[in-house]
Amino acid sequence: MTAILILGGGSAGCVLAARLSEEPSFRVTLVEAGNDLTAAGMPPEIRSRYPGRAYLDPRNIWPRLTARMGAPAGNRPEAPAPRRYEQARRLGGGSAINAMMANRGAPGDYDEWGALGAEGWSWETCLPYFRKLESDRDRGGDLHGRDGPLPIRRARPDQLSPFVAATMRALDAQGHPAGDDQNGPWRDGVYVGTTAISDDGERVPVSVAYLTPAVRARPNLTVRTGLLAERILFEGRQAVGAVLAPLAGGLPETIHADHVVVAAGAIHSPALLMRSGVGPGAALRRHGVTVVADRPGIGRNLMEHPSIAVSAYLTRAGRVRDRAEHHEQAILRYSSRLPGTPEGDMHGAILSRTGWHSLGRRIGGIFFWVNKSYSRGEVTLASPDPRSEPRVDFRMLSDPRDLTRLMDAVRRGARALGDPSLAGLRGPVFPASYSPRVARAAAPRPWPAAQRGILSGLLDSAGPARAALIHGLVTQGVTLDRLLADERTLAAFVSAEVGGTWHPSGTCRMGAADDPMSVCDGAGRVRGIDGLSVCDASLMPTIPRANTNIPTVMIAERIADLIRQQGAATLRT
Repeated sequence: MTAILILGGGSAGCVLAARLSEEPSFRVTLVEAGNDLTAAGMPPEIRSRYPGRAYLDPRNIWPRLTARMGAPAGNRPEAPAPRRYEQARRLGGGSAINAMMANRGAPGDYDEWGALGAEGWSWETCLPYFRKLESDRDRGGDLHGRDGPLPIRRARPDQLSPFVAATMRALDAQGHPAGDDQNGPWRDGVYVGTTAISDDGERVPVSVAYLTPAVRARPNLTVRTGLLAERILFEGRQAVGAVLAPLAGGLPETIHADHVVVAAGAIHSPALLMRSGVGPGAALRRHGVTVVADRPGIGRNLMEHPSIAVSAYLTRAGRVRDRAEHHEQAILRYSSRLPGTPEGDMHGAILSRTGWHSLGRRIGGIFFWVNKSYSRGEVTLASPDPRSEPRVDFRMLSDPRDLTRLMDAVRRGARALGDPSLAGLRGPVFPASYSPRVARAAAPRPWPAAQRGILSGLLDSAGPARAALIHGLVTQGVTLDRLLADERTLAAFVSAEVGGTWHPSGTCRMGAADDPMSVCDGAGRVRGIDGLSVCDASLMPTIPRANTNIPTVMIAERIADLIRQQGAATLRT
């Protein structure tokens, strides 16, 4: 049998483990640093279709991981300090804590991958795998799958909050027509969001959808959790296994394999490769790491969807009826029309609430992001110690097109939420972002909870003083009127407050053999190394116009098929 070792049990790792273990000649071991996650053992905060608490729980994330957002270049000495950057550390990865949005992006995103040298990638080759992964409960036809592991659905009209429904109507009246299917033909418009939610109205993590009890019972599949992959082992330029250690501390162990697949995500995959000796040679030598293969592209090409928000206080008439309801109920897709940008290069998530707590239920809004971003950052080693997090510098807005488009998003958000038709459902409209201060205020601890309760009560009772209260305590003096009146002030606000969307990608990108900055070929195999592949969002040459979880599942489905089709004899480059 051919032994395959998968390092990382996120969405991609779970798909690979399930699909590769269908092949009796493969013996598959899946290793994850976080805790297991099964249908029977899902905690209520993960099971819920409202994910507000799951991504704040330090048991579900890498608690010491931080990142510089950066504007225009996050590595400048005067740049703001790194922020906590929530990345899942649990079997199922991001699908265990994310917003469950199940959109694919534009066909042109995948054609672009092929054009950039990722052999075999195009919309035509990707669509069958998008269909394979899903069971769409609402739509049929050639674009949609009917019997895949992940149930896909859209909220019914009666599930939409009054604020979200009214915002959709206002946007329609402002020239953004209502669309039928976010995963249908790629067009601008307003759509009810497409989500991966079960028939019982619960989250469906990829670990639950793919690693079913029947799959886990296969004799050729082993799932191990609570183990940190310290480094990959090599004999010459052949990967032969990995050194693993209990996350909580303990003696390391070695697992040997014929083929190693790194599936630890776009931040931790390049870090694992680099501390194993595969990466930019000069940088590795400075850390005392023996260089196995000098691959300068590893850690580079780091991408995200830069974000900013416009929010509004919600009156009682505008708030969610069901506190357990999913919050990202609708989306706005539009085109900036900047030179060189594609159709649908901007995205706005229309939120019925902005937090799991009492204050979050009183605030709705539109969370905008640059759907096709051009800024690039990098992941570098801070230390060869596997328990040290890498340095993450997104350098958002380093490409001026990204700044220009987010500034325009603030203007559009102000116009949409300021529409007179929303007057009975919302109060003051104000600029917002997911800042460190907001993250601290959302923590499920007694003192933040007391502060949230007090502020919620004040907002409800403030009457004519509500705007002053919001601008004094929430936005700290920043008002939309001030931002919209002065371009420099708006640019400074967006540059300081820009955040991400938890969509890191691109750091081990696929590319042509003659491209020195490409890391992997079109099958995910690391160039210059035998028996080593990557399979996760780090493979993406460019970021798709979508939440990245479903595209990552698609990538894993296709690469699993390529491995099975090629067979053990051709697993090596």
